Amino acid sequence: MTNAIEIKDLRVSFVSDKKKVEVVSGVSLSVPQGKIVGVVGESGCGKTVTALSVMRLIPNPPGSIDSGKIIFDGGDLLSYSDRDMRAVRGNRISMIFQEPISSLNPVFTVGNQIGEALKTHTKLSNSEIKDRVIELLNLVGIPAPERRMNNYPHEMSGGMSQRVMIAMALSCHPEVLIADEPTTALDVTIQAGILELIEDLRVKMGMAVLLITHDLGIIAEVADEVYVMYAGKVVEHADTRDLFASPKHPYTVGLLNSIPDLRESKEELNAIPGVVPSPGSYPTGCRFLDRCPMVIDRCRAQEPPLSDVGVRHYSACFRAHEVKLEG
Repeated sequence: MTNAIEIKDLRVSFVSDKKKVEVVSGVSLSVPQGKIVGVVGESGCGKTVTALSVMRLIPNPPGSIDSGKIIFDGGDLLSYSDRDMRAVRGNRISMIFQEPISSLNPVFTVGNQIGEALKTHTKLSNSEIKDRVIELLNLVGIPAPERRMNNYPHEMSGGMSQRVMIAMALSCHPEVLIADEPTTALDVTIQAGILELIEDLRVKMGMAVLLITHDLGIIAEVADEVYVMYAGKVVEHADTRDLFASPKHPYTVGLLNSIPDLRESKEELNAIPGVVPSPGSYPTGCRFLDRCPMVIDRCRAQEPPLSDVGVRHYSACFRAHEVKLEG
């Protein structure tokens, strides 16, 4: 299957306290046309930095994309001039950011902000832009779009604001949509509506979607395949069904075990002990070794490569074939 976008060996660093530390270490992933690909992991694993790299939005300084390629439509986005990248960003590749309230400009109406992308990337007249904005607001399920387009962000709920962000991202019919935690801080009913909307629009528009989240429940619901990231690296990659049925990395098992089971009345939730190590203080060998229940001496001496452990299933663990999901 043809990839809409492909990241190859991406490395990104930031300068902190005059010290350069790598936060994304050789990440490779691809998003096939018309598919939803999930990227999952705890906060601090490098998910958002990877997404911002695709959009060329890493602030420099203090950040820098040190090496790698991001292949889109036969070209490498990392070699594009700023002018060429502006023609792609928000037009052919769009992104939904984590916090809709902080991402929207409080002094402009939502209609004005959606229309701005259309003014930048199309030759539509003002009346055509207005009609398109109303069409987009209707598409994302906002009632009375003719009236709502004149609202300011503070006049809309969190769920409505997120829908506005989606409308803005979809305004120019992008070929790739990056959704970074699109349902954060939304209640479960609104969350379900947003996920259903993204799935419906993916089908209608044939978009490729890169869905970034820490919630495996969301991944299970909508993603076709999933990459698990830990401490700046991909540690497992598989089709979603295979990953949930037979994970091949202890970190993935920990994430799956931490999902609450409503059939059980446990007082405490299962959790992975410890925390994600900070960039610049990654352990020698496997970056998960300090939290791993399966660690052996080899894990402390060598960093396990991402290797083939099944049909379209890859894991960065020396004991991948021994990993089992309890229950």
